[in-house]
Amino acid sequence: MSCCWCDVLLYAFVAFIVVQLIRLIFADADLSLLWKEKFGKKADSLKGQVVWITGCSSGIGEYLAYELAKAGCRLILSARRIEELERVKKQCLIYGPISDEDILVAPLDVADVSSHEGAVEAVINHFGQVDVLVNNAGRSQRAMICDTSIEVDREMIDINVVGQISLTKTVLPHMRKRKSGHIVVTSSLAGKMGVPFSATYCLTKFALHGWFDSLRIESCSDDIKVTMICPGPVFSDITKHCFTGQKGQLLNQAMKSNEKRVTTQRCAELMAAGIANQVEEVWIALQPVLLLAYLTQYFPSIMKWLACRLGVKTLMKVREGRN
Repeated sequence: MSCCWCDVLLYAFVAFIVVQLIRLIFADADLSLLWKEKFGKKADSLKGQVVWITGCSSGIGEYLAYELAKAGCRLILSARRIEELERVKKQCLIYGPISDEDILVAPLDVADVSSHEGAVEAVINHFGQVDVLVNNAGRSQRAMICDTSIEVDREMIDINVVGQISLTKTVLPHMRKRKSGHIVVTSSLAGKMGVPFSATYCLTKFALHGWFDSLRIESCSDDIKVTMICPGPVFSDITKHCFTGQKGQLLNQAMKSNEKRVTTQRCAELMAAGIANQVEEVWIALQPVLLLAYLTQYFPSIMKWLACRLGVKTLMKVREGRN
C-alpha cells in the first residue's frame, strides 16, 4: 500500500515538473510573477495611490504611466524632456479615469542630485504624499571593457546609481513618517548576470541590487516595500540614447522589428502586476534569456561554464534579441 502511495507521489511530482517546464518554455516572465498576474491583485488595486515615475518620456516608463493611469493612479511624470512629458500626460488622461489635477508634470534630471530636494518638495506640496516611487530613469551602454573610458564609467554610475539613490533618500523620510511606501527600481537582468559588451551597464545594475536589497531590510519596520524590476530584451528607444565607450558618443541605433524582444506594452503590464502585488524581484524576458536567468540564479557554476563556451558574439546576439 505504501508503495502505491509512493508511486502516486512520484508521478505527481514528475507531472508538476513537466508542467512547470512547459510553462517556462512559453513564458515571458518568471513563473512567480505570471502566477501573481493571473491570481493575485490586479493593477486597479492601486487606484488612488500617488505614483512617481522617473524616465517616463518614452519607452518602458511611458507605457507604465499608461498602465497606471488605466488603474486610476495619481501620477507624477518626470524626465528631462518637458514636451514629451506633456504628450504622455495627454495620453494618460485619455486612457485613465483621472483628471488633469491627478497628474503632475515634474521635469527632472536624475543625475542633477542638487535638484532632488526641490522636486520632492514640489511633489509633496501638490499631492501631500508619495505612495510609490518608480526609479525608472537610466542609460544603457555598449562597448568592450578595454574600449570604455573611465569618464563613461563615472557618468553611467552618476545616472544609473547615484541619481536613483539620491532621489530615493530624499523621498524616504516622507514614507517613513507615514509608515508606508513602495520603492520600485527598473534594474535589468544584466544586474543578475554579467553581459559582454555592457560591463559598465552591468556594474550599475548590480550596484542597485546591493543597495536596494539593503534598503529593503532596513525599511521592514516602516512597512516600506522594495521591488526590483529586471527586464531582459524589451522594445524601446534605449539604444538610440545608449552610451558607447567614449564620453559624448551615442550608439544611435534603432531596434529592428524582427528582434526577439518583449513588447513595451507587455513589459509595462507585467511591471504593473509586480507593483500591485509588491513582488520583491521581477524577471521579464523571452527565451532563451529567461532560461539563462534561471541558470544564473540556481546553477551559477553551470551558467559560467556555458557563457565561456557560447562566447562573446553568441551572447551579444542573445542579448540583442537576434538569437
